[in-house]
Amino acid sequence: MATGLDLTALSDFNNEVAGELIAKMVYGGSTMEYITIKDGIKFQEPINLMEVDLVLQNGTCVSTPSGSLAFSQRNITVCPRTSFDGICLKDMDRTYLGIAALERGSYNETFALATNYSELLVNQFQKSNDQYLWQAVSGSAGGGSGVDGTCTGDGLKLIISGSTAGVQVTGSADATLTNMDSMIEKLSSDVADRDDLTFFMSVSKFRQFVSNIRTANSFYFDPNAISNRGGILEMAYPFQNIKVVGTVGLQGSNRIVLGPAKQIVAGTDLMSDFSEFQLWYDINTDQLKHRISTKLGVNVAYPEFWVSNDQA
Repeated sequence: MATGLDLTALSDFNNEVAGELIAKMVYGGSTMEYITIKDGIKFQEPINLMEVDLVLQNGTCVSTPSGSLAFSQRNITVCPRTSFDGICLKDMDRTYLGIAALERGSYNETFALATNYSELLVNQFQKSNDQYLWQAVSGSAGGGSGVDGTCTGDGLKLIISGSTAGVQVTGSADATLTNMDSMIEKLSSDVADRDDLTFFMSVSKFRQFVSNIRTANSFYFDPNAISNRGGILEMAYPFQNIKVVGTVGLQGSNRIVLGPAKQIVAGTDLMSDFSEFQLWYDINTDQLKHRISTKLGVNVAYPEFWVSNDQA
């Protein structure tokens, strides 16, 4: 007869139910915090523009009218964007999730992790929307940013570039004070006093900018001046009425642009579509399903008030 303790038939214990579940939240970004939003667009609507050319003459017995009042338009075409998926909760029965996330019984219609799942969906959709605003390419499959189908309308990376009439081009790929100062010099004096002047760049470029100003002259660098606003990094440009913003929308790009943020107009059908969605149990397919659906497009009212370094 064997003596002692024999545990060879047992696997090592791993209490998966007690382990902490960490959701993979990503940097969402929210360029729309800074720009103008126009809702109620089903497909296409114009940004209506008005401009006056004031001509001054000798004030003695003026009899010849001179000057002009001009109206023009720049269109916003919105792209329908939808996420739709279904998960079979019964697939979790053989894993620790069967105990941790499902009720007892074979009719699994509720999911204990539904709140976490919802937060992840909204977070990922926010990131995708920011990337679409900046990187969409008209006529390409997916509009340049993870969308099935072909959409009409470029993103801000193409609109605020040398390919658009009026946009000034200068600078290089590096977010140094020298390069960014040269972009400020190119900025039209007609908008020099605006309080919405903004540098937009990627998050990595923003970090490069912070490192450069700290290295160049650390005595005026205040780390507390950097704020994280809903997934957007922001700080003031030294000694200027200009904000510097790092957005996930320019992820992987060396593009830096400067101009009045409120003259960027994003179009959509309904603003609440960006934060609300449908989550339901479908008894016909025995799946927990979600649907997120919105429309999104963008344009710039006056490109001549913008400067770009035109980097890839």
